[in-house]
Amino acid sequence: MARSRDEFNEWDWLLFAAMLSVSAAIGIYYAIRGAKQNSTKEFLMGGRQMLLIPVAISILVSFMSAILILGTPAEMYTQGTQYFVYLFGMILAVILASQLFVPLLYPLNLTSSFEYLEKRFDSKAAKLTGTIMMILQQVIYMGIASFAPSTALEAVTGFPTWATIVTVGLVSTLYTFLGGMKAVVWTDVFQSLVMIAGLLAIVIQGVVEVGSMGDVWEINDKWGRIDFFDFNPDPTQRHSFWSLIVGGMVGWTATYGVNQASVQRYCSVPTLAKAKLAVLLNILGVVILLVVTCLAGIVVFAYYNGVIGCDPLANGQVSNENQIIPLFVMKTLAYPGLPGLFVSCLFSGALSTMSSCLNSLAAVTWEDILKPFWGNISEDKKIWVTRILVVFYGGCGIGMAFMAMNLGGTVLQASLSFTGAASGPLLGIFVLGAFFPWANWIGAVIGSILGFILPMWISIGAYSVGGKTNLPTNTSLCYIYNQIDNSTSSYVTSTEIYTTDMPDESSGGISDLYKVSYLWYPSIGAATVVVVGMIVSAITGFTRKSDVDPKYLIPLFDRIFCCLPSSFRRWLRCYIDFEDPEDIKEEEKNEEFTVDKEGNLYKEEQPSIIGSMKNGDIIDYNIGRYSKLNKPFDNGAPPSYGTLEHNNLAFTDESHTRI
Repeated sequence: MARSRDEFNEWDWLLFAAMLSVSAAIGIYYAIRGAKQNSTKEFLMGGRQMLLIPVAISILVSFMSAILILGTPAEMYTQGTQYFVYLFGMILAVILASQLFVPLLYPLNLTSSFEYLEKRFDSKAAKLTGTIMMILQQVIYMGIASFAPSTALEAVTGFPTWATIVTVGLVSTLYTFLGGMKAVVWTDVFQSLVMIAGLLAIVIQGVVEVGSMGDVWEINDKWGRIDFFDFNPDPTQRHSFWSLIVGGMVGWTATYGVNQASVQRYCSVPTLAKAKLAVLLNILGVVILLVVTCLAGIVVFAYYNGVIGCDPLANGQVSNENQIIPLFVMKTLAYPGLPGLFVSCLFSGALSTMSSCLNSLAAVTWEDILKPFWGNISEDKKIWVTRILVVFYGGCGIGMAFMAMNLGGTVLQASLSFTGAASGPLLGIFVLGAFFPWANWIGAVIGSILGFILPMWISIGAYSVGGKTNLPTNTSLCYIYNQIDNSTSSYVTSTEIYTTDMPDESSGGISDLYKVSYLWYPSIGAATVVVVGMIVSAITGFTRKSDVDPKYLIPLFDRIFCCLPSSFRRWLRCYIDFEDPEDIKEEEKNEEFTVDKEGNLYKEEQPSIIGSMKNGDIIDYNIGRYSKLNKPFDNGAPPSYGTLEHNNLAFTDESHTRI
């Protein structure tokens, strides 16, 4: 058995410092030596020319935070293997997102996913409703992602909570500020390797300590941990086949399909085919991460309850189940650098989540809130505005983490449920717009507000009716272990990673609603948005089907049931004719041109003339399109240089002409 220790040595600090330095260096590289960040499109979207594999990895680790690294093994340790079924819900969600929402949103050339809501409902109120919910959700989640691992680390390594929060906040803000989307994506790639290495170290060392995977499985089976399928339809049961598959699928469809961090990334690749593949590749990613984290849980259980014969949670060595993995690392992976690798793994999870949130928050705040007022400023100023937003939200994330630390466990748990409850209504408002052409903006706004309030109310109320009960563990040899270990460390109370279960006793009334499994919160939120949204739309007047451009709708039966006869599918989609997403992409294509003082039109960074302006007309020979300006230029030429972007002709003297 490896020698245990309770604090870092020089090798641990060296490895940890190297991880932070590399993360910061990537941001510095893209700010100084990489592609110049000369536009908001470059800073926020990587010029829409990002590589497929890095983007796919970035989507994956944006949502696989330190909460996953600590919480999933803790769940497997205390509750058994049933949670593994959650993986299949995630896989279904990835498939649905890639086949339904990517072809809907990618062709529209969006920076903010909520631009879709404005286009579909012809309403800024609908867009801002989604934007505000997303901002609240992401700011709180940033705080949780920074704070959740910090107390576990402090308890078993002595690494201060405040230092974790400040380090994660400052480093992620630094490289996001400097390098934008490209820095975030490539740092995610590096951090994903660190995360996998740290988790594999736990699994491999644990199997070595126990003996073999066969021994691991046998010990878990002996203690009643091997139980995958429970088909009980009771929605108040914490985990069942239905809540893990269906509830998990709905929640992760929101994450992969319409969450800003995901949309921003899959819209940054050059083609629709690559965008769909970037999402689909997450199937491989979630399989690897979930399998490794679940294995870590059962391996550590087998070590403490089979080899040692003493559960550290029951023995009081840790005060919270989320401290079990860090304790195992310090006691059994005490080789030079390995504890440092594990802490780097945790920090990588927190950094990847934090930076993705910062990049997404800057994008939606600029596009949805500030751009309508400041859109005429120069590109240099726009970039600095988005960078200032990164710093602002970085400060908000750090502040939220300190608030969570000071407010204590119960409020923090409510905050975590808050972020889960918010994903449902965000999915619901997109479903309402994409599948129900009759829904209007009033229904979307009111449905979203109620769909947000209901699951959040349930999630907060859930903490008033009880907590989960862990499966039995082995304490038969704790007296021997305590004599050998002689540990006198003090432990800090941490938060539960997962929503708690309810006791069996039923008190009736409204408290029964609070017992609904946390996995159903996204489904409740999404369903509320759709039902309330359609009722309100009926009361205030349905939108005429002909008034909604089909490119803002999803042909569900063509995408999911493509084998059905075409005439039957046309009837199912209410005789609406849909364009191919590639054709929509071409129509929405964001062509950029340069206009010289003589009125000649150039494609960006190309010397050849592809068109000219004369007497108020613009001829684009490149794509064979002829458009007339709303007003002619004096003397047949523009007053100064400018660019054609998003169908607007903008000039440096801030005059605009729409074509």
